[in-house]
Amino acid sequence: MEQLTFGQFNLVYNMLSFAIAAMIFSGVFFVLARNRVAPQYRISLIVSTLVVGIAAYHYLRIFNSWEAAYIIGEAGNYVASGKPFNDAYRYIDWLLTVPLLLVELILVMGLASEKRSKMLTKLVIASFLMILLGYPGEIITGDTSMFSERGLWGLLSTIPFVYILYVLWGELGSTISNQSGKTGILLRNIRLLLLFTWGFYPIVYMAPFFGWEGATATVAIQVGYSLADVLAKAGYGLMIYAIARSKSEDEGYKIGRVVTAT
Repeated sequence: MEQLTFGQFNLVYNMLSFAIAAMIFSGVFFVLARNRVAPQYRISLIVSTLVVGIAAYHYLRIFNSWEAAYIIGEAGNYVASGKPFNDAYRYIDWLLTVPLLLVELILVMGLASEKRSKMLTKLVIASFLMILLGYPGEIITGDTSMFSERGLWGLLSTIPFVYILYVLWGELGSTISNQSGKTGILLRNIRLLLLFTWGFYPIVYMAPFFGWEGATATVAIQVGYSLADVLAKAGYGLMIYAIARSKSEDEGYKIGRVVTAT
């Protein structure tokens, strides 16, 4: 583990804390808001809750591992404690949550059952390949240049990554063309959010390719992945809720009111 300044250690520490809070309280919102959408869209909010719940658990483990991996040295900097930092929690998290992110989006799009099943099967397989191929490059500690083993594994991981984005971008485009008003705008926005958030992960993965080394690369990767996760899970879930709410209104769903006797 690289030596970190007080500011570098606490930047990662606070970002991990922020991610935990974002995951937990967005999950609370999804649970409380599920009855505000039509029954056929509630499964998307249930899946959103699972996504942020799984992420919150793994971020707690990452947070604890980060805290245990460093101690304050004599100069006031943070030095390795001798306990390894287990960043594999991120990949375990992605292995579970990325397929669920695909599920919640495809469910809220309202595709025909047969088409939905075929698309989900292909995209879930592609998501597993994307994550499994990316992990070997992440744990390489030697040469991390673009033409190193990290670069090779990153390239292999990019193939299913591009396939997923291509399929979702096209299918969302078709869905948008069949929607109007607020729902169409929200679907267009989530397509842009999908491109921005998912596109941020490979940029963080490539941080060492740009000459960032040692503590700078470590901090950039931890902060970058945490920020991307908050947007891609909690923020994405809020967009899913907004789409489900808008589609429910378009289909005439009214929120039930409890009438009490006086």
